Amino acid sequence: MSDNTLRTHVPARPHGTARETRALQQGRVFSFLRSEDGSMSIFALFTALSLVAIGGIGIDYMVAEYKRTNLQNTLDRAVLAAADLEQMVEPDLVVVDYLSKMSLGDALTKVTSEQGVNFKDVSGEASTELASNFTSILGVQSLNASASSRAEERIANVEISLVLDISGSMAQNAKMANLRSAADTFIDTVLTDENEDLISISLVPYSEHVNAGPELTSRFDVAWRHPYSHCLEVDNSQFDDTAFDMTVRYEQAQHFQYNSASRNTVENTVCPRYSYERIRTMSKDAEALKGQIAQFTPRAGTSIFMGMKWAAALLDPAHRPLIDGMIGDGQVDGVFAGRPADWNDVNTLKTIVLMTDGEHDRSHRIYEQWYNSPSEYEHWNLYNATWWRNQYLSSSQRQYFYEPKYSKSEGDELLGRICDAAKERDIVIWSIGFEVQDHGAEVMKNCASSPAHFFRVEGTEIETAFYSIARAINQLRLIQ
Repeated sequence: MSDNTLRTHVPARPHGTARETRALQQGRVFSFLRSEDGSMSIFALFTALSLVAIGGIGIDYMVAEYKRTNLQNTLDRAVLAAADLEQMVEPDLVVVDYLSKMSLGDALTKVTSEQGVNFKDVSGEASTELASNFTSILGVQSLNASASSRAEERIANVEISLVLDISGSMAQNAKMANLRSAADTFIDTVLTDENEDLISISLVPYSEHVNAGPELTSRFDVAWRHPYSHCLEVDNSQFDDTAFDMTVRYEQAQHFQYNSASRNTVENTVCPRYSYERIRTMSKDAEALKGQIAQFTPRAGTSIFMGMKWAAALLDPAHRPLIDGMIGDGQVDGVFAGRPADWNDVNTLKTIVLMTDGEHDRSHRIYEQWYNSPSEYEHWNLYNATWWRNQYLSSSQRQYFYEPKYSKSEGDELLGRICDAAKERDIVIWSIGFEVQDHGAEVMKNCASSPAHFFRVEGTEIETAFYSIARAINQLRLIQ
Protein backbone atom coordinates (compact mmCIF):
# COMPACT_ATOMS: atom_id res chain seq x y z
CA MET A 1 0.00 0.00 0.00
CA SER A 2 1.42 3.20 -1.09
CA ASP A 3 1.99 6.26 1.05
CA ASN A 4 -0.95 7.79 -0.62
CA THR A 5 -3.28 5.39 1.10
CA LEU A 6 -6.65 7.00 1.77
CA ARG A 7 -7.23 7.68 5.49
CA THR A 8 -10.68 8.02 6.95
CA HIS A 9 -11.25 11.27 9.15
CA VAL A 10 -13.11 10.67 12.38
CA PRO A 11 -14.50 13.93 13.97
CA ALA A 12 -13.67 14.74 17.67
CA ARG A 13 -16.30 13.88 20.25
CA PRO A 14 -18.02 16.93 21.72
CA HIS A 15 -17.70 17.63 25.56
CA GLY A 16 -21.32 16.80 26.14
CA THR A 17 -24.87 17.39 25.13
CA ALA A 18 -27.06 20.35 26.35
CA ARG A 19 -28.85 18.00 28.71
CA GLU A 20 -25.61 16.95 30.21
CA THR A 21 -24.56 20.59 30.61
CA ARG A 22 -27.71 21.50 32.47
CA ALA A 23 -27.39 18.50 34.68
CA LEU A 24 -23.87 19.50 35.51
CA GLN A 25 -24.93 23.05 36.44
CA GLN A 26 -27.79 21.84 38.62
CA GLY A 27 -25.42 19.52 40.38
CA ARG A 28 -23.10 22.34 41.17
CA VAL A 29 -25.98 24.44 42.57
CA PHE A 30 -27.23 21.60 44.72
CA SER A 31 -23.70 21.03 45.87
CA PHE A 32 -23.38 24.72 46.82
CA LEU A 33 -26.66 24.67 48.69
CA ARG A 34 -25.59 21.58 50.55
CA SER A 35 -22.22 23.11 51.34
CA GLU A 36 -21.72 24.52 54.89
CA ASP A 37 -19.64 27.34 53.43
CA GLY A 38 -22.66 28.56 51.49
CA SER A 39 -24.89 28.52 54.59
CA MET A 40 -22.44 30.70 56.52
CA SER A 41 -22.27 33.20 53.71
CA ILE A 42 -26.04 33.65 53.60
CA PHE A 43 -26.24 33.95 57.43
CA ALA A 44 -23.53 36.60 57.39
CA LEU A 45 -25.35 38.47 54.67
CA PHE A 46 -28.65 38.52 56.57
CA THR A 47 -26.88 39.43 59.84
CA ALA A 48 -25.16 42.39 58.21
CA LEU A 49 -28.41 43.61 56.70
CA SER A 50 -30.19 43.25 60.06
CA LEU A 51 -27.49 45.19 61.89
CA VAL A 52 -27.66 47.98 59.34
CA ALA A 53 -31.44 48.14 59.71
CA ILE A 54 -31.30 48.11 63.53
CA GLY A 55 -28.58 50.75 63.57
CA GLY A 56 -30.58 52.89 61.17
CA ILE A 57 -33.70 52.58 63.30
CA GLY A 58 -31.66 53.55 66.37
CA ILE A 59 -30.33 56.61 64.58
CA ASP A 60 -33.88 57.62 63.62
CA TYR A 61 -34.98 57.44 67.25
CA MET A 62 -31.85 59.23 68.49
CA VAL A 63 -32.49 62.11 66.08
CA ALA A 64 -36.12 62.21 67.19
CA GLU A 65 -35.13 62.33 70.87
CA TYR A 66 -32.59 65.08 70.22
CA LYS A 67 -35.27 67.11 68.45
CA ARG A 68 -37.73 66.46 71.26
CA THR A 69 -35.24 67.51 73.97
CA ASN A 70 -34.35 70.67 72.10
CA LEU A 71 -38.03 71.46 71.62
CA GLN A 72 -38.80 70.81 75.31
CA ASN A 73 -35.91 72.95 76.58
CA THR A 74 -36.83 75.81 74.28
CA LEU A 75 -40.50 75.65 75.27
CA ASP A 76 -39.55 75.56 78.98
CA ARG A 77 -37.48 78.73 78.64
CA ALA A 78 -40.21 80.38 76.61
CA VAL A 79 -43.03 79.84 79.10
CA LEU A 80 -40.78 80.79 82.03
CA ALA A 81 -40.01 84.12 80.38
CA ALA A 82 -43.66 84.63 79.45
CA ALA A 83 -44.82 83.96 83.03
CA ASP A 84 -42.52 86.57 84.58
CA LEU A 85 -44.73 89.13 86.30
CA GLU A 86 -42.38 91.88 85.14
CA GLN A 87 -42.76 90.79 81.50
CA MET A 88 -44.94 93.37 79.77
CA VAL A 89 -45.20 91.58 76.37
CA GLU A 90 -48.21 89.31 75.85
CA PRO A 91 -47.40 85.71 76.83
CA ASP A 92 -48.20 84.17 73.43
CA LEU A 93 -45.91 86.63 71.66
CA VAL A 94 -43.06 85.83 74.04
CA VAL A 95 -43.42 82.09 73.45
CA VAL A 96 -43.65 82.53 69.66
CA ASP A 97 -40.55 84.71 69.67
CA TYR A 98 -38.50 82.19 71.64
CA LEU A 99 -39.37 79.28 69.37
CA SER A 100 -38.96 81.28 66.17
CA LYS A 101 -35.44 82.31 67.12
CA MET A 102 -34.58 78.62 67.50
CA SER A 103 -36.16 77.84 64.09
CA LEU A 104 -38.95 75.96 65.85
CA GLY A 105 -41.77 78.40 65.19
CA ASP A 106 -43.71 75.94 63.04
CA ALA A 107 -43.74 73.42 65.87
CA LEU A 108 -45.77 75.60 68.27
CA THR A 109 -49.35 74.36 68.42
CA LYS A 110 -50.89 76.04 71.47
CA VAL A 111 -50.27 78.80 74.01
CA THR A 112 -52.65 79.54 76.85
CA SER A 113 -52.29 82.00 79.68
CA GLU A 114 -54.16 83.17 82.74
CA GLN A 115 -53.34 86.32 84.65
CA GLY A 116 -54.53 87.94 87.84
CA VAL A 117 -53.50 90.65 90.25
CA ASN A 118 -50.89 88.46 91.87
CA PHE A 119 -50.12 85.71 89.36
CA LYS A 120 -49.42 84.76 85.77
CA ASP A 121 -49.82 81.19 84.50
CA VAL A 122 -48.60 80.26 80.99
CA SER A 123 -48.83 76.89 79.20
CA GLY A 124 -47.47 75.87 75.82
CA GLU A 125 -47.57 72.85 73.53
CA ALA A 126 -45.40 72.09 70.52
CA SER A 127 -45.09 69.20 68.08
CA THR A 128 -43.20 68.42 64.90
CA GLU A 129 -42.99 65.38 62.59
CA LEU A 130 -39.70 63.91 61.40
CA ALA A 131 -39.35 61.94 58.16
CA SER A 132 -38.70 58.25 58.64
CA ASN A 133 -35.66 56.62 57.09
CA PHE A 134 -35.12 53.17 58.53
CA THR A 135 -38.16 52.99 60.80
CA SER A 136 -40.32 52.59 57.67
CA ILE A 137 -39.10 48.99 57.74
CA LEU A 138 -41.29 48.61 60.82
CA GLY A 139 -44.19 50.34 59.15
CA VAL A 140 -43.53 53.65 60.93
CA GLN A 141 -43.61 56.29 58.24
CA SER A 142 -42.82 59.27 60.52
CA LEU A 143 -41.69 60.08 64.06
CA ASN A 144 -43.19 62.75 66.28
CA ALA A 145 -41.29 65.09 68.62
CA SER A 146 -43.64 66.83 71.02
CA ALA A 147 -43.33 68.91 74.21
CA SER A 148 -45.57 70.61 76.73
CA SER A 149 -44.65 73.00 79.48
CA ARG A 150 -46.28 75.18 82.10
CA ALA A 151 -44.80 77.93 84.25
CA GLU A 152 -46.34 80.05 86.93
CA GLU A 153 -45.19 83.07 88.87
CA ARG A 154 -47.47 83.69 91.78
CA ILE A 155 -47.17 86.08 94.65
CA ALA A 156 -48.78 83.91 97.31
CA ASN A 157 -49.42 84.99 100.86
CA VAL A 158 -46.07 85.88 102.37
CA GLU A 159 -45.24 86.48 106.01
CA ILE A 160 -41.91 88.25 106.45
CA SER A 161 -39.92 89.01 109.57
CA LEU A 162 -37.38 91.72 108.75
CA VAL A 163 -34.71 91.66 111.49
CA LEU A 164 -32.37 94.66 111.46
CA ASP A 165 -29.29 95.37 113.54
CA ILE A 166 -29.29 98.84 115.12
CA SER A 167 -26.33 98.26 117.46
CA GLY A 168 -23.64 100.85 118.13
CA SER A 169 -21.21 99.58 115.48
CA MET A 170 -23.72 100.61 112.80
CA ALA A 171 -22.43 104.16 113.31
CA GLN A 172 -19.24 103.28 111.42
CA ASN A 173 -18.58 103.66 107.67
CA ALA A 174 -22.04 105.06 106.88
CA LYS A 175 -23.47 101.61 107.58
CA MET A 176 -26.75 102.91 108.97
CA ALA A 177 -27.33 105.10 105.92
CA ASN A 178 -26.65 102.15 103.63
CA LEU A 179 -28.99 99.94 105.66
CA ARG A 180 -31.81 102.49 105.47
CA SER A 181 -31.52 102.68 101.69
CA ALA A 182 -31.32 98.90 101.32
CA ALA A 183 -34.30 98.27 103.60
CA ASP A 184 -36.34 100.84 101.69
CA THR A 185 -35.53 99.03 98.45
CA PHE A 186 -36.61 95.74 99.97
CA ILE A 187 -39.91 97.14 101.21
CA ASP A 188 -40.72 98.87 97.92
CA THR A 189 -39.95 95.66 96.02
CA VAL A 190 -42.17 93.35 98.05
CA LEU A 191 -44.98 95.75 98.96
CA THR A 192 -46.57 96.87 95.70
CA ASP A 193 -50.12 97.84 94.80
CA GLU A 194 -50.68 94.39 93.30
CA ASN A 195 -49.83 92.44 96.45
CA GLU A 196 -50.49 94.81 99.33
CA ASP A 197 -53.00 92.48 100.97
CA LEU A 198 -50.89 89.37 100.41
CA ILE A 199 -47.61 90.27 102.10
CA SER A 200 -47.09 91.24 105.73
CA ILE A 201 -43.84 92.54 107.18
CA SER A 202 -43.00 92.37 110.87
CA LEU A 203 -40.14 94.77 111.52
CA VAL A 204 -37.84 93.60 114.33
CA PRO A 205 -35.09 96.09 115.27
CA TYR A 206 -32.58 94.71 117.76
CA SER A 207 -29.45 95.77 119.56
CA GLU A 208 -28.63 94.38 123.00
CA HIS A 209 -32.27 93.40 123.41
CA VAL A 210 -35.61 93.62 121.56
CA ASN A 211 -38.27 96.13 122.55
CA ALA A 212 -41.49 94.31 121.60
CA GLY A 213 -43.62 97.35 122.47
CA PRO A 214 -46.61 97.68 124.80
CA GLU A 215 -49.22 96.44 122.31
CA LEU A 216 -47.54 93.07 121.87
CA THR A 217 -46.11 92.47 125.34
CA SER A 218 -49.40 93.36 127.03
CA ARG A 219 -50.68 90.00 125.74
CA PHE A 220 -48.00 88.12 127.68
CA ASP A 221 -48.05 87.39 131.39
CA VAL A 222 -45.32 89.77 132.55
CA ALA A 223 -43.99 90.81 135.94
CA TRP A 224 -43.92 94.51 135.10
CA ARG A 225 -41.43 96.66 137.00
CA HIS A 226 -41.19 99.94 135.15
CA PRO A 227 -42.79 101.88 132.26
CA TYR A 228 -39.64 102.87 130.41
CA SER A 229 -39.28 100.06 127.86
CA HIS A 230 -40.79 96.70 126.91
CA CYS A 231 -38.20 93.93 126.69
CA LEU A 232 -38.89 90.46 128.05
CA GLU A 233 -36.24 88.16 129.45
CA VAL A 234 -36.45 84.78 127.71
CA ASP A 235 -35.16 81.59 129.32
CA ASN A 236 -32.50 79.77 127.30
CA SER A 237 -34.70 76.67 127.06
CA GLN A 238 -37.13 78.57 124.82
CA PHE A 239 -34.63 78.89 121.97
CA ASP A 240 -35.36 75.34 120.86
CA ASP A 241 -38.83 76.33 119.66
CA THR A 242 -40.13 79.09 117.42
CA ALA A 243 -43.02 79.94 119.73
CA PHE A 244 -42.93 81.59 123.12
CA ASP A 245 -44.18 79.56 126.06
CA MET A 246 -47.39 81.36 126.97
CA THR A 247 -47.83 79.37 130.19
CA VAL A 248 -44.96 81.06 132.02
CA ARG A 249 -44.64 84.51 133.57
CA TYR A 250 -41.96 86.64 131.97
CA GLU A 251 -39.60 89.00 133.73
CA GLN A 252 -39.36 92.49 132.33
CA ALA A 253 -35.81 93.34 131.37
CA GLN A 254 -34.07 95.87 133.57
CA HIS A 255 -33.94 99.38 132.23
CA PHE A 256 -30.43 100.74 132.67
CA GLN A 257 -27.16 101.49 130.90
CA TYR A 258 -23.87 100.13 132.19
CA ASN A 259 -21.18 100.76 129.57
CA SER A 260 -20.08 104.36 130.05
CA ALA A 261 -17.57 105.05 132.82
CA SER A 262 -16.56 108.56 131.77
CA ARG A 263 -19.91 110.33 131.87
CA ASN A 264 -23.49 109.92 133.00
CA THR A 265 -25.48 108.88 129.93
CA VAL A 266 -28.58 106.72 129.44
CA GLU A 267 -29.09 106.86 125.68
CA ASN A 268 -27.96 103.23 125.19
CA THR A 269 -29.98 101.29 127.71
CA VAL A 270 -29.92 97.49 127.59
CA CYS A 271 -33.51 97.53 126.37
CA PRO A 272 -34.11 100.02 123.52
CA ARG A 273 -36.36 102.74 124.91
CA TYR A 274 -37.73 104.76 121.99
CA SER A 275 -40.92 104.06 120.04
CA TYR A 276 -39.13 103.76 116.70
CA GLU A 277 -37.02 100.95 118.19
CA ARG A 278 -40.06 98.76 118.87
CA ILE A 279 -41.32 95.80 116.87
CA ARG A 280 -43.88 96.75 114.22
CA THR A 281 -46.14 93.70 113.87
CA MET A 282 -47.53 92.50 110.52
CA SER A 283 -47.68 95.68 108.50
CA LYS A 284 -48.43 96.36 104.85
CA ASP A 285 -47.82 100.09 105.21
CA ALA A 286 -44.63 100.71 103.25
CA GLU A 287 -44.42 104.37 104.24
CA ALA A 288 -44.83 103.64 107.95
CA LEU A 289 -42.16 100.94 107.81
CA LYS A 290 -39.72 103.17 105.94
CA GLY A 291 -40.50 106.08 108.22
CA GLN A 292 -39.60 104.01 111.25
CA ILE A 293 -36.36 102.75 109.69
CA ALA A 294 -35.41 106.34 108.83
CA GLN A 295 -35.27 107.09 112.57
CA PHE A 296 -32.94 104.24 113.49
CA THR A 297 -29.94 105.39 115.50
CA PRO A 298 -26.95 103.14 116.32
CA ARG A 299 -27.00 102.10 119.97
CA ALA A 300 -25.72 99.62 122.55
CA GLY A 301 -24.54 96.03 122.02
CA THR A 302 -25.56 93.09 119.83
CA SER A 303 -27.87 90.17 120.67
CA ILE A 304 -28.71 88.63 117.29
CA PHE A 305 -30.30 85.59 118.89
CA MET A 306 -32.94 87.73 120.62
CA GLY A 307 -33.98 89.39 117.36
CA MET A 308 -34.17 85.98 115.70
CA LYS A 309 -36.35 84.57 118.49
CA TRP A 310 -38.96 87.30 118.06
CA ALA A 311 -38.78 87.00 114.26
CA ALA A 312 -39.54 83.26 114.40
CA ALA A 313 -42.30 83.70 116.98
CA LEU A 314 -44.13 86.21 114.78
CA LEU A 315 -44.40 83.48 112.12
CA ASP A 316 -45.61 80.75 114.47
CA PRO A 317 -49.36 79.98 114.20
CA ALA A 318 -49.41 79.35 117.95
CA HIS A 319 -49.41 83.14 118.32
CA ARG A 320 -52.42 83.76 116.09
CA PRO A 321 -54.47 84.77 119.15
CA LEU A 322 -51.98 87.58 119.78
CA ILE A 323 -52.42 88.90 116.25
CA ASP A 324 -56.20 88.51 116.42
CA GLY A 325 -56.19 90.52 119.62
CA MET A 326 -54.10 93.25 118.01
CA ILE A 327 -56.44 93.30 115.02
CA GLY A 328 -59.38 93.68 117.38
CA ASP A 329 -57.66 96.65 119.01
CA GLY A 330 -56.84 98.24 115.64
CA GLN A 331 -53.11 97.68 116.02
CA VAL A 332 -52.79 95.32 113.02
CA ASP A 333 -54.68 95.56 109.73
CA GLY A 334 -57.74 93.30 109.63
CA VAL A 335 -56.70 91.89 106.25
CA PHE A 336 -54.17 89.77 108.13
CA ALA A 337 -56.79 87.91 110.16
CA GLY A 338 -55.87 84.24 110.37
CA ARG A 339 -52.16 84.93 110.45
CA PRO A 340 -49.66 83.55 111.20
CA ALA A 341 -50.91 80.86 108.83
CA ASP A 342 -50.69 77.18 109.66
CA TRP A 343 -47.34 75.51 109.05
CA ASN A 344 -48.82 73.29 106.33
CA ASP A 345 -50.57 76.10 104.46
CA VAL A 346 -49.25 75.62 100.92
CA ASN A 347 -50.40 79.11 99.93
CA THR A 348 -48.22 80.88 102.47
CA LEU A 349 -44.49 81.46 102.44
CA LYS A 350 -42.87 82.22 105.79
CA THR A 351 -39.46 83.85 105.63
CA ILE A 352 -36.99 85.70 107.82
CA VAL A 353 -34.44 88.24 106.60
CA LEU A 354 -31.78 88.53 109.31
CA MET A 355 -29.11 91.21 109.07
CA THR A 356 -26.14 92.09 111.30
CA ASP A 357 -22.94 94.07 111.00
CA GLY A 358 -21.06 92.25 113.73
CA GLU A 359 -21.04 89.48 116.30
CA HIS A 360 -22.66 88.69 119.60
CA ASP A 361 -21.56 90.89 122.49
CA ARG A 362 -21.73 90.26 126.22
CA SER A 363 -24.69 91.62 128.14
CA HIS A 364 -25.01 92.32 131.87
CA ARG A 365 -27.76 92.75 134.47
CA ILE A 366 -27.66 94.55 137.84
CA TYR A 367 -27.72 92.29 140.89
CA GLU A 368 -31.23 92.07 142.30
CA GLN A 369 -30.23 93.83 145.54
CA TRP A 370 -29.61 97.00 143.53
CA TYR A 371 -32.72 96.68 141.35
CA ASN A 372 -35.75 95.69 143.45
CA SER A 373 -37.89 98.78 144.16
CA PRO A 374 -39.67 101.57 142.24
CA SER A 375 -37.19 104.13 143.52
CA GLU A 376 -34.29 102.05 142.19
CA TYR A 377 -36.04 101.60 138.81
CA GLU A 378 -36.34 105.37 138.62
CA HIS A 379 -32.75 105.82 139.77
CA TRP A 380 -31.29 103.65 136.99
CA ASN A 381 -33.42 105.45 134.46
CA LEU A 382 -31.47 108.58 135.40
CA TYR A 383 -27.94 107.34 136.07
CA ASN A 384 -25.50 105.30 134.03
CA ALA A 385 -24.71 102.28 136.17
CA THR A 386 -21.00 102.12 135.36
CA TRP A 387 -20.51 105.83 135.93
CA TRP A 388 -22.47 105.73 139.21
CA ARG A 389 -20.66 102.62 140.44
CA ASN A 390 -17.27 104.21 139.88
CA GLN A 391 -18.39 107.42 141.53
CA TYR A 392 -19.99 106.00 144.66
CA LEU A 393 -18.79 102.45 145.33
CA SER A 394 -15.47 101.24 146.60
CA SER A 395 -13.46 98.93 144.43
CA SER A 396 -14.34 96.00 146.70
CA GLN A 397 -18.07 96.65 146.22
CA ARG A 398 -18.03 97.09 142.48
CA GLN A 399 -17.63 93.41 141.64
CA TYR A 400 -20.98 92.71 143.31
CA PHE A 401 -22.84 95.38 141.37
CA TYR A 402 -23.77 93.67 138.10
CA GLU A 403 -23.21 90.27 136.56
CA PRO A 404 -22.95 88.75 133.07
CA LYS A 405 -26.27 87.67 131.52
CA TYR A 406 -25.04 86.44 128.14
CA SER A 407 -21.56 85.81 126.78
CA LYS A 408 -20.50 85.93 123.14
CA SER A 409 -20.29 82.15 122.85
CA GLU A 410 -23.67 81.73 124.54
CA GLY A 411 -25.19 84.14 122.06
CA ASP A 412 -23.80 82.07 119.16
CA GLU A 413 -25.23 78.90 120.67
CA LEU A 414 -28.69 80.38 121.23
CA LEU A 415 -28.79 81.77 117.71
CA GLY A 416 -27.89 78.38 116.28
CA ARG A 417 -30.67 76.73 118.25
CA ILE A 418 -33.42 79.13 117.22
CA CYS A 419 -32.25 79.07 113.59
CA ASP A 420 -32.44 75.26 113.60
CA ALA A 421 -35.92 75.38 115.12
CA ALA A 422 -37.09 77.77 112.40
CA LYS A 423 -35.60 75.66 109.61
CA GLU A 424 -37.30 72.56 110.99
CA ARG A 425 -40.57 74.45 110.44
CA ASP A 426 -39.57 75.18 106.81
CA ILE A 427 -39.17 78.89 107.46
CA VAL A 428 -36.89 80.26 104.75
CA ILE A 429 -34.03 82.15 106.41
CA TRP A 430 -31.99 84.71 104.52
CA SER A 431 -29.03 86.15 106.38
CA ILE A 432 -26.83 89.14 105.59
CA GLY A 433 -23.41 89.70 107.09
CA PHE A 434 -22.71 93.39 106.56
CA GLU A 435 -19.00 94.17 106.81
CA VAL A 436 -18.56 91.33 109.31
CA GLN A 437 -15.43 89.47 110.37
CA ASP A 438 -14.94 85.80 109.53
CA HIS A 439 -16.43 84.52 112.78
CA GLY A 440 -19.57 86.58 112.37
CA ALA A 441 -19.87 85.51 108.75
CA GLU A 442 -19.68 81.84 109.69
CA VAL A 443 -22.35 82.22 112.39
CA MET A 444 -24.72 83.96 109.98
CA LYS A 445 -24.03 81.48 107.19
CA ASN A 446 -24.90 78.60 109.51
CA CYS A 447 -28.18 80.28 110.39
CA ALA A 448 -29.28 80.66 106.76
CA SER A 449 -31.42 78.04 105.04
CA SER A 450 -28.48 77.22 102.77
CA PRO A 451 -25.14 78.78 101.79
CA ALA A 452 -26.98 80.35 98.84
CA HIS A 453 -29.26 82.15 101.31
CA PHE A 454 -26.32 83.93 102.94
CA PHE A 455 -24.92 87.24 101.68
CA ARG A 456 -21.62 88.70 102.85
CA VAL A 457 -21.50 92.29 101.66
CA GLU A 458 -19.60 95.54 101.99
CA GLY A 459 -20.79 99.12 101.65
CA THR A 460 -23.55 99.69 99.13
CA GLU A 461 -23.57 95.99 98.21
CA ILE A 462 -26.10 95.59 100.99
CA GLU A 463 -28.74 97.16 98.76
CA THR A 464 -28.13 94.56 96.06
CA ALA A 465 -28.47 91.81 98.65
CA PHE A 466 -31.80 93.10 99.93
CA TYR A 467 -33.11 93.54 96.39
CA SER A 468 -32.03 90.02 95.41
CA ILE A 469 -33.82 88.58 98.42
CA ALA A 470 -36.96 90.57 97.67
CA ARG A 471 -37.00 89.26 94.10
CA ALA A 472 -36.35 85.69 95.26
CA ILE A 473 -39.36 85.86 97.56
CA ASN A 474 -41.41 86.40 94.41
CA GLN A 475 -40.43 82.93 93.26
CA LEU A 476 -40.73 81.76 89.68
CA ARG A 477 -41.28 78.04 89.50
CA LEU A 478 -41.75 75.50 86.73
CA ILE A 479 -44.68 73.34 87.83
CA GLN A 480 -44.98 70.91 84.93
